[in-house]
Amino acid sequence: MNFSNKDGGKIIFELIKTIQDKKDFLSEVDGKIGDGDHGINMNKGFTMTYCKVNGKDYDMTTAFSVLGDTLLEDIGGSMGPLYGAFFDGLSEASEDHDVIDKKTFQKMIHTALEAIQDIGNAKRGDKTLLDTLIPAVEAYDAALEAGKDFKEALSELKSAAEAGWKSTEDMVAKIGRASRLGERSRGVLDAGATSCYLILKSLATSIQSIL
Repeated sequence: MNFSNKDGGKIIFELIKTIQDKKDFLSEVDGKIGDGDHGINMNKGFTMTYCKVNGKDYDMTTAFSVLGDTLLEDIGGSMGPLYGAFFDGLSEASEDHDVIDKKTFQKMIHTALEAIQDIGNAKRGDKTLLDTLIPAVEAYDAALEAGKDFKEALSELKSAAEAGWKSTEDMVAKIGRASRLGERSRGVLDAGATSCYLILKSLATSIQSIL
């Protein structure tokens, strides 16, 4: 069970649409304990990417690279570099693969996670996107270890990402602007964890549809 890297280029368009559709929701979540501009910034970066890739016959690796570079270079705050590293990691780990199978995708998400961890000080439990991403990667690993196929492993990833995202509501922020609120940051979902869940869900669902 696998898909062609060339055929995976369309995954980027579904990711872009997801962020565009949820931009107001992301800013609403961010506005409760942050600047309220997360949706605006994410939408800007993903829409700029659409303008660059639309009409081009890019494979998945190239499309992720364009998105990663756009987020890294053109989006301010902490999320641009973090998500830039994330998508550049997905691109880097898949660039020598014409066919993407479950093991290749495992390498992709591990590389993306490590890229984020390399540029930030956050850890699990700090109320960040890592509280979505780390459980998702761990669930995918466990699914492969249990002998599940690609589609099943992606379903496990989505479920764990959702649970991780929701878990941030009861956390106290320890990183970034929201950390200054202390206990007042509890009871609100983290914006980065929210966008990470939306991205992982879109990514996994898109791949499942072409397997």
